[in-house]
Amino acid sequence: MDSKQKIFNILNRADGVISGETLSAELGVSRVSIWKHIQGLVQSGISIVSSPKGYCMNRDPDSLVPWAFEAWQDRIHYFQETGSTMDEAMLMARKGCADFTVVVAQRQTCGRGRMQRTWLSADGGLFFTVVVRPDIPMVLAGLVNLAAAVDMANLMRSLYQVDACLKWPNDILVNQHKLCGVLSQVDAEGDQVAHMNIGIGLNVNNAPETESSMAISLKAVLGRSVPRREILIAFLNDFEKRMSTLDPHAVIDEWKSNNVTLGRPVRVVTVKDMVEGTAVDVDSHGGLILQLADGTCQTVMHGDCFHR
Repeated sequence: MDSKQKIFNILNRADGVISGETLSAELGVSRVSIWKHIQGLVQSGISIVSSPKGYCMNRDPDSLVPWAFEAWQDRIHYFQETGSTMDEAMLMARKGCADFTVVVAQRQTCGRGRMQRTWLSADGGLFFTVVVRPDIPMVLAGLVNLAAAVDMANLMRSLYQVDACLKWPNDILVNQHKLCGVLSQVDAEGDQVAHMNIGIGLNVNNAPETESSMAISLKAVLGRSVPRREILIAFLNDFEKRMSTLDPHAVIDEWKSNNVTLGRPVRVVTVKDMVEGTAVDVDSHGGLILQLADGTCQTVMHGDCFHR
């Protein structure tokens, strides 16, 4: 544990002001060193008030800095600003980072959605990517996407009583407006998954509705701000538990029970193709089964799905 983390832990536990002398004695470093570490914490986004009597932390339930995550702190990598958490996570994954390494950003300048679209990433949203290393064949990779969307939708319902519904392949809607999107990238070793990066963009305290009439934020739904850290911790706990014993049948059943896609006429667009039909089911790998106009069925594994 480095000095900054030790200082954070001491101030986080304290009921009031802690003097520089006390910190100096506890860490065995000079008061000048304490001051420098405090400045480093402030620059990383932690609110610490300095006074002649010492230092006091403003506990910010919305802070996303690693020290604030307690049990998860060693796996959290925080960026005040980055191009894309997916890009950062891919670099870490290919260098061998641990399972459930998490990259989270205050804002993204080049956030990505499906089909190479830009994901609006303004301050107040929750933008993160989780690196997972499931021992599954590539053919089941699509289920991990569905599982992440299922867990986030379940969390929205249980924590905030929000009527969150699932749209194939991995969107979460509230009142037909997009609250959350899930995106994945996969590296393979033969026919097995080497690692998957699950990127999630959740509209929390930002205002996406000002840019798109089809989007909505949790703040707009609830009429109040929501601390993002509690969402991220709850999701990581749930998703890690699910991935430890991934049950494909349970994922499919849970997705079906809260979806708004099946039974509807849809258009699915990929980079090279487009298919229209009625969404009748999802298969055991998470593919969407469409009944076409001629009565035949076709399964699509990926693409942008538009409800008609």
